[in-house]
Amino acid sequence: MEIFIHLYQYIFSNTCFPVLEKAIEVGSAFEGWSPREEDITYRLILPLKPPRGHIFHLEPGPVWPMRNFRIRVELVCTCEMEQPAGETRCFLHDPEQEHGRNACFSILDDLCTASYLDVQKTARYFQMFVRRSWRALHLAAIRRLTVLPSDRSCKFCVTQRRGKRIFIELMFGVQEGDSDIFVSSQYTEAAYTPSTMWPETYAVAEMKFFSYIARKAHPDTCYLRCLQLCVRCLLGRDFSTYTLKTVMMHVLTAMPLSTWHRRYSWEWLNDILHYLQRCLHEKRLNHFFIGNENVPEEIILPLELRVAEPFNLLQYLTQNPYASEHAKLEFEELRSRVHRMLLDGR
Repeated sequence: MEIFIHLYQYIFSNTCFPVLEKAIEVGSAFEGWSPREEDITYRLILPLKPPRGHIFHLEPGPVWPMRNFRIRVELVCTCEMEQPAGETRCFLHDPEQEHGRNACFSILDDLCTASYLDVQKTARYFQMFVRRSWRALHLAAIRRLTVLPSDRSCKFCVTQRRGKRIFIELMFGVQEGDSDIFVSSQYTEAAYTPSTMWPETYAVAEMKFFSYIARKAHPDTCYLRCLQLCVRCLLGRDFSTYTLKTVMMHVLTAMPLSTWHRRYSWEWLNDILHYLQRCLHEKRLNHFFIGNENVPEEIILPLELRVAEPFNLLQYLTQNPYASEHAKLEFEELRSRVHRMLLDGR
């Protein structure tokens, strides 16, 4: 996707459209534990920065269950700021500049709803940009691009000449300060998410965590294989993949990495399942990045997350006895599938 980002930066540099920064690889495909062997989806976050003369304000929204924000876009005075070559005037205080802004595409007029950055408008515009760029760059001669349905991100299928398919999902994000936490266009578990609501995502911090573990661990470790196997056994079940991923992050910081040798895979799988079983029994699994003192120091978190009370991802089990019993049944099925897969030698 770098070619599209470079093209976008060339076309929209020094305009009133958002500034795109380098895409950040996130998710299981890049972390090394994708449960699928084929049709893997490669996910990237495209960080957005405000264009010249604008500023982003993150306004906290409702918590359901995680934090959500709205991104208010405002014009700011640039009279006293150093201007790019050829630009000496300010949108706020120069009528000609304001007229020029209104005459072309702009973030406030085309990507916002009531001055708030709109996820769906942003996704639609970038889908259109990629589709047109694909034709303009003559990439269609060697690969076929199919735009997949999505109203909060950009999903594409690229089919190569020999029929191999690559699935790509581009999500948009705005960084919280200088931290590894972003607000993003990702989908939520809520039945309805307003188009101006941007959920908080920990995907970049998670990617950074697994990169940190990979640098510290011995090459012949089994933690990724264990996570992959467990998640693969979840396919088609109601159990959350994120629950298992969170369990794994807690276990990785609780035990020495030197003990994750491949020959102990069976023991580690049993320990992971036992940890999950205990969480279900206690109806508590703390979010890894909220109020957790064991997060590696090189992962930069906003102060409010570092000092917050731990957040229980299984809180819903305390409120719904049926959900609790169902989760326990799902766990027994998961454990049975893991053991069968190991016996089958897969």
